Amino acid sequence: MSMVRLEISYKLNLNTMKYIFISGGVISGIGKGTTTASIALLLKQAGYKVAPIKFENYLNMDAGTINPIEHGDVFLCDDGTEADMDIGTYEKFLAEEMGKENFVTMGQIYKTVIDKERRFEYLGEDVEAIPHITDEIIRRINTLALKKKAQIVIVELGGTAGEYQNILYYEASRILTLKNPADVIHIHVSYVPTPKHLGEPKTKPTQLSVKTLNSMGIQPDFIIARSEKYLDERRKNRFALFCNLQPEMIISNPDLSTVYEIPLILSKQNLERKILKKLGLSAKKANLSQWTELINLIKKPRRKMVKVSIVGKYFGAGDYQLRDSYAALFDALDHASWHLRINLKTTWVDAQKVEKQGVEIIGRPDGIIVPIGWGERGAEGMIKAASYARVKKIPYLGLCYGMQLAVVAFARDVLGWKDANTT
Repeated sequence: MSMVRLEISYKLNLNTMKYIFISGGVISGIGKGTTTASIALLLKQAGYKVAPIKFENYLNMDAGTINPIEHGDVFLCDDGTEADMDIGTYEKFLAEEMGKENFVTMGQIYKTVIDKERRFEYLGEDVEAIPHITDEIIRRINTLALKKKAQIVIVELGGTAGEYQNILYYEASRILTLKNPADVIHIHVSYVPTPKHLGEPKTKPTQLSVKTLNSMGIQPDFIIARSEKYLDERRKNRFALFCNLQPEMIISNPDLSTVYEIPLILSKQNLERKILKKLGLSAKKANLSQWTELINLIKKPRRKMVKVSIVGKYFGAGDYQLRDSYAALFDALDHASWHLRINLKTTWVDAQKVEKQGVEIIGRPDGIIVPIGWGERGAEGMIKAASYARVKKIPYLGLCYGMQLAVVAFARDVLGWKDANTT
């Protein structure tokens, strides 16, 4: 095929492309990733080819060198990409492999632009954030779309609206909307708190978040409200008035017993049909029969209880404990418990506390897991946990570092190699 025909094919594909930008408001950790995955699932089950992509704010080239306490569990893709945990959520919901094209960091963007400048590819132009950084952001979106032959690209913008780190992502969204107004929509996932002393949900934080979007030249087409309960009509009407939206474009996303219910909750509010109508596409209903079967399996009553202690080093963050540091492990345990029809209770044990207080704090669970880790901090506590499991004949699962340290424990206790270690 000639270069001219390739160029024409490229332009034709992009001329029919639709884009959905998904941003977050008020707080981080709002559930933007699971909402993105849920929307992608709904559109896929409505018969469309979708491709999700996550843009991260940090300057790291990938997530592989980031402490899990800082940004959650790293997800390893089949092509070797070490990505944000949201990429794993996309895989779970869509049952499709993700890779390097689905995950972009600001570090990758800047490096690409600077490398091109050093190769004189900008032909002497003064290279600037706009348009060169924003052009590279849009190029990455379109590259994914063409590679996956997608009809709809779903773009998750990392961070929260109003941060200075992600403003160029929002600017790229604005520019793409300006150039293709009929093909781009913006969905804002925002937090609606219910202060205990008031007892009612408050919409003002989201109103201010939308005002921040407006100041960047972006008017959201939908608001997905994360809250404890469903929003009532009064709250939806206030959103509509102050955020310049129709009430039916305000979608409830309440707290649920499992995140896998989210697609069903969104579909009950006809979100996929509303999105498709906005994009000028045939408004089909998603087929969620298999997904409903999954929810029935998750909620099926169980009798047997299994207790598992997880001895790790990334639980603590100040006075609080974080689940996201070992998100993939907890997902795997959940999935196994559903299919085995057992109730699972996990206890999180800080490896450093095992070092200081002894193995007794582990208790007598049905199983012990020592997960991934790096460095010497907490390592001796993990080694003690492995020895404790062997002596007490408690089933033990060592993952990566946890398996290596189990070998160290065996070498010390059984082989008598008292100085055995990882080096």
